[in-house]
Amino acid sequence: MSGPGPVVVMGVSGSGKSTVGAALAQRLRVPFVDADTLHPPANIAKMAAGEPLDDDDRRPWLDAVGEWLAGHRDGGVVSCSALKRKYRDQLREHYPQVVFLHLAGSPALIGGRLAARTGHFMPAALLRSQFDALEPLGADEAGVTVDVGQPVDAIIDGFLRGDG
Repeated sequence: MSGPGPVVVMGVSGSGKSTVGAALAQRLRVPFVDADTLHPPANIAKMAAGEPLDDDDRRPWLDAVGEWLAGHRDGGVVSCSALKRKYRDQLREHYPQVVFLHLAGSPALIGGRLAARTGHFMPAALLRSQFDALEPLGADEAGVTVDVGQPVDAIIDGFLRGDG
């Protein structure tokens, strides 16, 4: 899988979406955006207060992410949680050929990463709600699931080969 169109690097908070997404974009020489920067201020305030977003909160945000994907048909990488199938379906409404890279890891591994992270609006306490909401990629969804317990280059190599 070399030079795919737009790619969504997905997973729970702390899985490494931004790190892997930026490195993948650099490797492919395409633009990168962290979908967190596309959240409206009300969503950020809600998450910072320890409240999980509901689907009404996510809808305009996912539309903004989908519009970004549609504007980068020749290639681009966005880091976006995309935890539920219906969220990924909403992204595909904007660009049906989007490919997903799901960064998967245990709650213990990812919880440890979140505990060590500073300056981010997603508190570690919301991690359980993210794992509860997570729906892995379906067999009919274009994408690859990889284990985040490996180096970034190995994650990218596995994705570009089409395996995890």
